[in-house]
Amino acid sequence: MAAKIRSKEAKAIVNSLSGGVVPRIGVQHITVGREPEIEAYTSALEDVKNGHSMCKFWIGDFGSGKSFMLHLLNTVATREKFVVSNADFTPDNRLYSNDGKALALYSAIMDNIAIQTKPEGGALPTLLDKWIEQEISITAQQNKIAVTEIREEKYISLIQNNLMKAVNEVSDTGGFDFGVVVIKYFEGYITGDDYLKRSALKWLKGEYSTKTEARQDLGVREIINDLNYYDMLKNFCRLFVSIGYSGFMINLDEAINLYKISTAPTRAKNYEKILTIFNDCFQGKISNLFINFAGTKEFLENERRGLFSYDALKTRLQTNKFETVEFRDYTQPVIKLKPLNHNEIFVLLKKLKEIYNFNYDIEIDITDEDIQLYMEDMFNKPGADEFLTPREVIRDFLNIMSLLRQNPKADKASIFSSIEIKDERPQETNLDSIEEL
Repeated sequence: MAAKIRSKEAKAIVNSLSGGVVPRIGVQHITVGREPEIEAYTSALEDVKNGHSMCKFWIGDFGSGKSFMLHLLNTVATREKFVVSNADFTPDNRLYSNDGKALALYSAIMDNIAIQTKPEGGALPTLLDKWIEQEISITAQQNKIAVTEIREEKYISLIQNNLMKAVNEVSDTGGFDFGVVVIKYFEGYITGDDYLKRSALKWLKGEYSTKTEARQDLGVREIINDLNYYDMLKNFCRLFVSIGYSGFMINLDEAINLYKISTAPTRAKNYEKILTIFNDCFQGKISNLFINFAGTKEFLENERRGLFSYDALKTRLQTNKFETVEFRDYTQPVIKLKPLNHNEIFVLLKKLKEIYNFNYDIEIDITDEDIQLYMEDMFNKPGADEFLTPREVIRDFLNIMSLLRQNPKADKASIFSSIEIKDERPQETNLDSIEEL
């Protein structure tokens, strides 16, 4: 284990899973039972590399591994030289709004941009710097100017012209202001003006609330808002590809929060935005873009509030009618995640034991037989069939490991038998009974 996993990854895995959340890094070390999904996803990545776009929906019950799957997709994609980003839908983050909630989602996406060398996010400045350096080299080569001289003040306009030309090639809507802001970022980059760089980044990340403030700082006429943020994401996708990346992958989790939107017209507008994204990807209107949504079965199939309440989406997202439990179709837009079986959970817990021991440089006395006993205690308790999820099994196992690390004389069997099963699913209001506007 020590030869395969880094200390940083081990700590992230132990700390995150102990708290009941998915680690941002290292998930490849604890992956079990998802080989068909990964194989199909890897094939889809190749298509996106070659200029196609893709939109997938990962559907599963609470605790079934949707968030884990998205983080695993990130790991695979960054290895294939994709720029990736994660964001969660919340009551204040959505795809469509007129009060800043769509812009908030955009800002979260831009904050969480990651590449292989910066897997934890915050990679946008790194990408911009890389692009600028690339354009500086191209300008020097085209004009037969020595690389050591190209940064002199007399050549700055040449670089600016090349940057603006490159921006015009990758931008669609809002290209002019996007180009002006990029030039401002370049000016700050080349002169060491950190305030100018920060202001440009602020604009690119959608953090200006008024046009007046943006005009004072950057001299631009427009700002990124609820209406144009999706166009800006497409611009960035083209930009990342022009730098040399394979594409841009965006993962959007907790889609149940769109299902929970109380007003039917607003919810429909959000689903209309999903339809737009879906059509753009599958009709070839955008290249090298991969967008994943993760949500529950209710989010997908509820015909009053879910995606199936929007007829155009229902016809596109219905499951292949020839699919069975035994014969799955992983190429369709909707992938339904099956819970891990007991054998897969056993393998996962063995991996977690090794990672935990490596993280703390210790050898806790838990054998395979102990893991088996722990699982039997967990899965045979009242309520386990209805309420127990892999998340709870994993978290409790790591908590027991932590207890035994600090109390080596504690009786394992007694600890196992003391576990109680509780319903940890989010308590939902009966939304269908709420009168909608």
